[in-house]
Amino acid sequence: MATKTIIGVMGPGEKAPPLYLQLAYQLGGLIAAAGWVTLCGGRNAGVMEAVSRGAHEHQGLTIGILPDAHPDAVSPFIDIPVLTGMGSARNNINVLTSQVVVACGMGAGTLSEIALAIKARKPVILLGYPPEDILFLQKIEAHNQIRQAESAAEVIAIIKEILNL
Repeated sequence: MATKTIIGVMGPGEKAPPLYLQLAYQLGGLIAAAGWVTLCGGRNAGVMEAVSRGAHEHQGLTIGILPDAHPDAVSPFIDIPVLTGMGSARNNINVLTSQVVVACGMGAGTLSEIALAIKARKPVILLGYPPEDILFLQKIEAHNQIRQAESAAEVIAIIKEILNL
């Protein structure tokens, strides 16, 4: 039985800069067009909202792994909300459930997800990151897991290469 490819897109919530919201929206649409599942933090804010909206508007399936035990903050673009009641511990679920982790923007939660992905030896793609952030993150990983992309289309090409598609 074949399973669906799940692409995790991580990024900041309320403080996400407009550039990352635009990149996340585009990426969500392209993930959906590829027939993959979009996984994110599921809240109705920032990168989570943008990527799930992009995927949803392009008929993609979206999964949101939420920190809370109640549905108040679920994005309306999430098809499958997973209410964990785990707070930030849910970041490990985000990472372990994703075949590839894409980081779009930076915040403390996103940084923790990148670190968890490195520890779990998951491939990580940094979308639109400045060179100094990339250098820092490459210094802490030892398995050449971190790739960089400047556009959503480049992320899709890298994912296809990683997954041998």
